[in-house]
Amino acid sequence: MPATSSKSPSGAPAHQQKKTGPHYSWIIVGSGLLVLFACLGLGRFSLGMLLPAMGGFLKLSHSQMGLIGTGNFVGYMVAVALAGKVAGRLGTRTTITWGLLLVAATMLLISRAGNFAVILGLYFLTGVGSGLANVPMMGLISHWFRRSLRGRAAGVMLSGNGLAIIFAGFYIPYINRSLGLEGWRTGWWSMGLMTLAAALIVGLLLRNHPREKGLEPLGVDPPATPRPVTDSGHPAGRAAAPARRTMIHLGLIYSLFGATYVVYATFIVVMMVQEKGFGEGAAGTFWAAVGALSLFSGPLFGSLSDRIGRRRSIMLIYGLFTIAYLLVAARLPNFCLYLSIGIFGLAVWSIPTIMAATVGDYLGAEQAPRAFGFITLFFGVGQIIGPATAGYLADLTGSFRIAFWLCAMLTGLAVLLTTKLKKPA
Repeated sequence: MPATSSKSPSGAPAHQQKKTGPHYSWIIVGSGLLVLFACLGLGRFSLGMLLPAMGGFLKLSHSQMGLIGTGNFVGYMVAVALAGKVAGRLGTRTTITWGLLLVAATMLLISRAGNFAVILGLYFLTGVGSGLANVPMMGLISHWFRRSLRGRAAGVMLSGNGLAIIFAGFYIPYINRSLGLEGWRTGWWSMGLMTLAAALIVGLLLRNHPREKGLEPLGVDPPATPRPVTDSGHPAGRAAAPARRTMIHLGLIYSLFGATYVVYATFIVVMMVQEKGFGEGAAGTFWAAVGALSLFSGPLFGSLSDRIGRRRSIMLIYGLFTIAYLLVAARLPNFCLYLSIGIFGLAVWSIPTIMAATVGDYLGAEQAPRAFGFITLFFGVGQIIGPATAGYLADLTGSFRIAFWLCAMLTGLAVLLTTKLKKPA
């Protein structure tokens, strides 16, 4: 009589259940946290802390500061367009590692730059590296986790950004106090070395698929919905046109996050120093507070979206962003600024977390990396427009308030767009 094979309720072969210790999926999450700490946390979100000293030393205008941020996002968008093909050819693990190496190299070179044009070109390449590391990493979640845990896993991974913000909020003012006018150069090269170390660690730990470790994805999927049957008797595939429309819809919603959060991340410290009279150390402490609160952002709202649904969670978060931007835009006492920082920090990584889970919900694990890359193109367009526009408006009006009013209007629009989002099949 042939032996019968036993499986766990999750569908994994029984021999896999005998393995002890944490599932390797959580090693992937930890590696992803390190990827985001380096490629986005250090490579992008430290810019807001570096700009006051760097801009003052190089005599940069607000428009030039904004264009440096925009250059980074143009590079990021180029990488988003290429990430799927590059990862398909080189493999996800290799693509992420090379992306981090590019971020590290360009940060080291920026530390020696002496003018706006050179920094703009190098920071464009930093953006390319960030995109090559981040986009495949976010897509990897759908391979290693089933729907019940995708939001939580993506949220934990996004905490890497918050850890980097905390670090930059204390480290960069300390460097500037210790080394004076050119402390920002030390900030760039030291964080470049940290990114190099992250690339080496991630290259050792990442795996492209659970099969490489003899595992199944972690978590459970909801019961399958019966799919339509074609005339030939085979199950029909996902309708291409509705799926494309849904991804465009998600992309438009995501673009409004890109256009607005980056204005806050790039210029809130500059505004605090130049318009509110805060010292760089005090502003850095508040920026570190954003990072500390953001550690809860991804896990909190990712888990919430697993429970109450992606659409309602996205609407709630954009509502919080709208309040945060209004509190900065209006001429209110400083405690309203503190409240804004708290709200922003708590919400900041929630949208990428939920978007990473949402594309998997709509299109499945196999198509999720490419779909996330597609909607990230929209996100990238928003990031390109945001800082350049905010810097221009600040030079035009002498204040960043108008830019934050505009951000509040855009996140309000995002709430309305999200109400029209259909549930996944």
